[in-house]
Amino acid sequence: MSTETPRTAPATADAEPPQPSLPVRKTWRVLYGHIRPHRAAIALGGLLTLVGSAAGLVQPLAAKALVERLGVHESITMLLVLLTALVVAGAVAEAVGAYVLERTAESVVLAARRQLVARLLRLRMPAVDRSKPGDLMSRVTADTTLLRAITTQSLVSAGTGLATLVGAIVFMALLEPVLLGVTVAVIVLIGSSMGLVMPRISKATKRAQEAVGAISTALERTFGAFRTVKASGAERREEAAIEAAAREAWRGGVRAAKWQSLAMSSVGLAVQVSFLAVLGVGGARVASGATDIATLIAFLLYLFYLIDPISRLVEAASAYQVGSAAIARMAEAEDLETEPLEAGDQEGAGAATPAKPASIAFEGVTFRYRPDLPPVHHGVDFVVPGGGMTAFVGPSGAGKSTVFGLVERFYEADGGRVLVDGTDVRDWPLERLRAQIGYVEQDAPVLSGTLRENLLFAAPGATDDQLARVLTRTRLDGLVERLPEGLETPVGHRGSKLSGGERQRVAIARALLREPRLLLLDEATSQLDAVNELALRDTVAEAARTTTVLVVAHRLSTVTLADRIVVMEAGRVRAIGTHAELVASDPLYGELAATQFLATAPDDRANRAS
Repeated sequence: MSTETPRTAPATADAEPPQPSLPVRKTWRVLYGHIRPHRAAIALGGLLTLVGSAAGLVQPLAAKALVERLGVHESITMLLVLLTALVVAGAVAEAVGAYVLERTAESVVLAARRQLVARLLRLRMPAVDRSKPGDLMSRVTADTTLLRAITTQSLVSAGTGLATLVGAIVFMALLEPVLLGVTVAVIVLIGSSMGLVMPRISKATKRAQEAVGAISTALERTFGAFRTVKASGAERREEAAIEAAAREAWRGGVRAAKWQSLAMSSVGLAVQVSFLAVLGVGGARVASGATDIATLIAFLLYLFYLIDPISRLVEAASAYQVGSAAIARMAEAEDLETEPLEAGDQEGAGAATPAKPASIAFEGVTFRYRPDLPPVHHGVDFVVPGGGMTAFVGPSGAGKSTVFGLVERFYEADGGRVLVDGTDVRDWPLERLRAQIGYVEQDAPVLSGTLRENLLFAAPGATDDQLARVLTRTRLDGLVERLPEGLETPVGHRGSKLSGGERQRVAIARALLREPRLLLLDEATSQLDAVNELALRDTVAEAARTTTVLVVAHRLSTVTLADRIVVMEAGRVRAIGTHAELVASDPLYGELAATQFLATAPDDRANRAS
């Protein structure tokens, strides 16, 4: 028989459907929250960029004066020097401004990633159950990268581009109001199409980003069960699934690029048509004597100069559409429910709580993983005094592993109370509660890194002597001696270089190193051979002298060691007692003991007979 895990129920649900884009006001509010700490740097970068643009604005006037002096055969040396100085000064100012802005944009991305990662690591388990890990990872990586564009282009480029455009138009109005009217008419006529293009860029970008999240999800699924994929001959099917997501990302990217290209080409088209119109009208005015050739040349230079600020405005609008889609996805992740952050509880836990075994009590606990799923617990009641070992047994789906999830507050009970040391777990500071508990999950996960890093994961302050004692107790000392680099040996992705039994022993050692007041073992010896299982059984029995041990077990050899056994069925506590009492009084326990339990090891029959 197998235990249910907290992941079973929620895993059947796909991630929630894509959410609509954020309203413009909320998008800017979220964006401002990201850039607020960097206002001074952004202002400096914008000012330098504006200085460079202002230097460019003066150049057509200098060119006009140059043409006029050539017409009357005056010296142009000083004007050439001035023009050169303006060009160099403008280039330097824009280069420095661009560096400041790009550096600031990277800082914004870094801060956003830190904030998002900190929030994702505090997500409540139901929120994690409803999400796809790959999609959450994509929001930290790909979506935050797009924040860079909206930080520099949508804000600074829009501001400097608008200021430069207004300056250029003012100078053009002073030179030739008639030709300015021709220019504005052409640009407005062609540029009116922008309003239709920009929303399409946003939609295409959001679809592309969602597809990138799907790629991450597919890859995480495949590499998370790589041996199973290979053993099942499923490489081509998995490849096809990942390729489908990649193609969707490609289609979204191509659609966004198409509309962005159309927007940018409209700028060039508007200026080119304006040039032809101004050249025709301006030439006629020069011929009629209404204006002079120098003025026409200066006006044409300003006309071409308009390409840059208009392009900046278009790029800013495009960047906003791209960035707003990323901000919407980041905001969705930030809206997920998180656990409370209680700073300082971990440090004060040891001093505030006596180092004695913890007591556990469930009082009428009801629970379901989601409103649309059936209940897992229907009024669970039991009391476990401090110290000793309590085993939970019952058919699959009885709610045994869920007991551990509720004690750890991975999930909150819908009704009733879960008490630790007589206090409702909801009244415990979360970090302090978990600091009292050592927890070994059913699949005994091992993280990438060295063996030492895994052992010290829950107790980074453990001494070498403590580590050596736990290695001996869990029979890992022999493994350490065999490994080429001892404790510094990398264990591979998810402990792939270790056997299933070794991973379980590592997980148990990790929990014991924490010296917990409450030890939760969810079928922690299922993959051990008989020799190591017997040794670990003795280790757990030894721990039960100073710690409260709760164990979900299927082997009679483990159950018979328990001081009390809680029999669960269909989300309720059916019976509580010792092995001998339950064999005599509870038919379900007697059936389990006579069938599945007794099949585990020859010495179990002797244990039962005794």
